[in-house]
Amino acid sequence: MSAAVKRIGIGIGEDPEKVLASATPVKGAFEVIGYCRPGTVKPGSALRGVVLHEHAEPEQALVSDLMTGKIDAAVRGTLPANVTLKALKTAAGVDHLERIALLETAHGKKFLLSPVGVDEGWTVQDKLELIRRGRIIARKFGLPERVGILSGGRIGDIGRHEMVDRSLADAELVARLGDATHYEILIEDAVETCGLIIAPDGISGNLIFRTLAFLGAGHGHGAPVVNIPRIFVDTSRASPNYTNALMLAASLLE
Repeated sequence: MSAAVKRIGIGIGEDPEKVLASATPVKGAFEVIGYCRPGTVKPGSALRGVVLHEHAEPEQALVSDLMTGKIDAAVRGTLPANVTLKALKTAAGVDHLERIALLETAHGKKFLLSPVGVDEGWTVQDKLELIRRGRIIARKFGLPERVGILSGGRIGDIGRHEMVDRSLADAELVARLGDATHYEILIEDAVETCGLIIAPDGISGNLIFRTLAFLGAGHGHGAPVVNIPRIFVDTSRASPNYTNALMLAASLLE
């Protein structure tokens, strides 16, 4: 007996055509369900194989169907972040979300980065948990399991500012406890050999992501949420398409 076709939901808010077009390259690999408000997708639009699920609150509908198993995985797409992620936290019973982003440089180098949310990854224990979960994802994508830890300066900068000193000390501790390598502030070296890079904190991680994806000609392929029991891939509404995010969700199902 053949396995049931997997169903992946994706949010459709702004720019519905971009979301629909993202499903074309994956058509047939799995079923794509588009969650949107009534009238978001105009009559006569090419659905590209997407099955529409119209709902007055598509953010709630997407999360509810994910948590109850009506869909196997979900991608935020172009639904608003605040409402969607708040619904996800409530449904999953967590007070914060931990995400690990799959990024690609302008030269085609792929790596995982975390933390990427301003409220994520602030403690040593948080970072150790991200390392544990990130190594699992790295294996799934065939990325090196070597982990690079970043800090706010070089070892030679000790004494220049107390925040730099704290960042360096925390990175040294995380590297030792997490069987990782402290690359100091040298992200350009870490990306050459590491499949997972841990930023000093959520603010700097978010800045790294945005600089690479929106200023540096790189790409963000989506950020799986790793501290909930279901597969949810967060995305930016500024992403050029969501094909890779859909494929990312599908890969995590395997």
